[in-house]
Amino acid sequence: MTSLTVNKKRRIIPGFHLSLGYTTLYVSLLVLLPLSMILIHTLSLSWAEFVDIVTAPRAVASYKVSFSTALAAGLLNVVFGTIIAWVLVRYQFPFKRIIDGLVDLPFALPTAVAGIALTSLYAPNGWIGQFFNFKIAFTPLGIIIALTFIGLPFVVRTVQPVLQNISAEVEEASASLGATRLQTFGKVILPELAPAILTGFSLAFARALGEYGSVVFIAGNMPMKTEITPLIIMTKLEQYDYAGATAIALVMLITSFILLFSINIIQWLANRRFVQ
Repeated sequence: MTSLTVNKKRRIIPGFHLSLGYTTLYVSLLVLLPLSMILIHTLSLSWAEFVDIVTAPRAVASYKVSFSTALAAGLLNVVFGTIIAWVLVRYQFPFKRIIDGLVDLPFALPTAVAGIALTSLYAPNGWIGQFFNFKIAFTPLGIIIALTFIGLPFVVRTVQPVLQNISAEVEEASASLGATRLQTFGKVILPELAPAILTGFSLAFARALGEYGSVVFIAGNMPMKTEITPLIIMTKLEQYDYAGATAIALVMLITSFILLFSINIIQWLANRRFVQ
């Protein structure tokens, strides 16, 4: 076999070099260039100034609120998003298509509208909040509800196609070998769903970290308690403190990248284990 034949087999995509060039240009202009501006603005600060800004008590408190609520919302979406995907795939019931379409509503709904709607529901005098003896809105719990709302479609839409591709014959074979329903789900279905669940979680988590519109209304924005990091960034931008805003944004960017990179590594290991 000649080297030309080998090269032709390796180059599956027509016009690979041209496609790679367009891809690199697109990613550079829309992703790398804007992110590099964060670093450039931050470099105008000295190291001492940078440390003072990103380690200020108010900023550190906002990191805790943003990351803890995003993590909690992501885990909730993994549980309930998987259940919703399971119901939509495995069962037939009236108005199924309508409910299936409603799952995508957070994608199309403006985030500010979602925030106002959730606040009116869960405020102390709201339709739902009035029935609870504790506050939901203007607390971290309200933030988690808002982030769960906007992140749910990511999990449902990544798990749903995988469930549709799992043959019912596999479950029947497992049952015929004496496995219970729980054993079938844990040893047959869940390993196939794990990569999709991790993908959905990473997407929901990433969206929750940067969410602003739906959270700013229901959070109450109390410093040291319910103030999220994107709000601090917006406040500094309104004060024309671009260096301070980009410094905090850089911390969020690096931390988010490390977390998402770790999740991708776990997903890669899960896929590799599944293939083997």
